[in-house]
Amino acid sequence: MSKRVSVTVLGSTGTIGVNTLDVIARHPDAYEVFALTGNTNIERLVEQCCRLRPRYAAVLEEKSACRLRERLSREGLASIEVLSGTEGLVQLASHEDVNYVMAAIVGAAGLIPTLAAAKAGKRVLLANKEALVMAGQMFMDTVRTHSATLLPIDSEHNAIWQCMPHPGQSLTAGLQGGVTRILLTASGGPFRNWPIDKLHDVTPDQACAHPNWKMGRKISVDSATMMNKGLEVIEACWIFNASPDSIEVVLHPESVVHSMVEYEDGSILAQLGNPDMRTPIAHALAWPSRMASGVEPLDIFKVAQLNFEKPDFSRFPCLRLAYKAIEVGGTATAILNAANEQAVAGFLDRKIRFTDIADTVSATLDAMDVRRADTLETVLEADRCARRVADEYMAKLN
Repeated sequence: MSKRVSVTVLGSTGTIGVNTLDVIARHPDAYEVFALTGNTNIERLVEQCCRLRPRYAAVLEEKSACRLRERLSREGLASIEVLSGTEGLVQLASHEDVNYVMAAIVGAAGLIPTLAAAKAGKRVLLANKEALVMAGQMFMDTVRTHSATLLPIDSEHNAIWQCMPHPGQSLTAGLQGGVTRILLTASGGPFRNWPIDKLHDVTPDQACAHPNWKMGRKISVDSATMMNKGLEVIEACWIFNASPDSIEVVLHPESVVHSMVEYEDGSILAQLGNPDMRTPIAHALAWPSRMASGVEPLDIFKVAQLNFEKPDFSRFPCLRLAYKAIEVGGTATAILNAANEQAVAGFLDRKIRFTDIADTVSATLDAMDVRRADTLETVLEADRCARRVADEYMAKLN
C-alpha cells in the first residue's frame, strides 16, 4: 500500500480488539491506529496507547475519561485526545480521516457507533452482533444507502463469506450462485454432554470455561447456552439476506470447520482453520488480498477426525428462542438480546441460575408487544423496556 490504512478500533481492550491490534502490529507499513476505545479496563487502554500512539482514545464514562487523561499525561502522551460518551465513540467511528472501523464493542452499547460508521461509508469490520440483532434492517439499509463496506468478523460468518461464490461482492443479494443452505457450526460449549437435569447447578466459572475459544465472560456464557449461536443465526439472515429455514446449526466440537455452504449441485464448501480470531480479522483487514495473521497453520493430521451433531433444543432452549424471534421479526430480536444481556449479567452475579437465563428471555418475549423496527428510537425503546421486564422477572425468582 502506498498509504497506510487508518483504523479505529471500537472495543480495543476486549478479546477481538486485542487480536485486531496484534494483527495490525504485524503490518506496520500497511496500517495505522487512528483511535482506540474501551470501557472500564483503563490500564490496558493506557498500555495500548503507549504502544500504538493513536490520535484519539475514548471511553464511555467521563469519570473514566478523566482517569485516562491523567494516566496518559503521566506517560508523556498528553497529545492523545481523550473523548467520552456515545458522542465520542460516534465521532471516532465516523471521522473523515478513518478508513476502517473494527466494531468490537460487546452488547447494545456498540449499536450507535457502528451505525455511525456505516452512515459515514466506512469499511466496517463487524464483530458487534447487536448492530444486526437489534436493528438488522436499519443497519443493512444504512450500509447500502451510504455505500459502506460490511465485512463479517465472527469466525462463522467470515467462513460463510469465504465459501460464497463471490465473497464480499454482494452480501445483500440473498442466496444466489447456486447456494441452497448455510451450515453454521457451533462447538456446543462446555455443557454439550452434561445431563440436562444438572444444568441448573452450573456455576459462572464452569459456564465461562469454553473448551476451544478464549472469550470474555458474557460471550462465554452465551456460548454455553448457545444464545450466541442463535444471535449468529439472526446475523446471518441479515448479512446474507437468507431466510431462517435456510440456515442450519451444526454442532462441531472440534471448532475446526468454522462454517459451510451447500450448493445445488451437491457440493458443500467449508472453511477450516485453528480456532483463532486473528484469521477472520486478518482476512477482513486485507480483503480482497490475504496477509499473515500470526495464526499457527492447522495440522489436519493432529485433528485426525471431525464430528458433527444436530443440536438439541431441549438442552439449548436459547437457540430455539432466537429462531422464534427472527421469525417474528420487528423488535422481537432487540427484546431477545436485551433480555439475554440482563439475564447473563444476573447469572454472572449469582442472582439467578444458569437455566433461568432461557426462562427470563422467554418470559420477556411473551410479555412484550412487538413493533416494527423502523426507527432507532423504536429499537432503543424496545431495548430499555425489555431490560426492565427481564429485571422484574428475575427479581421474582429470588
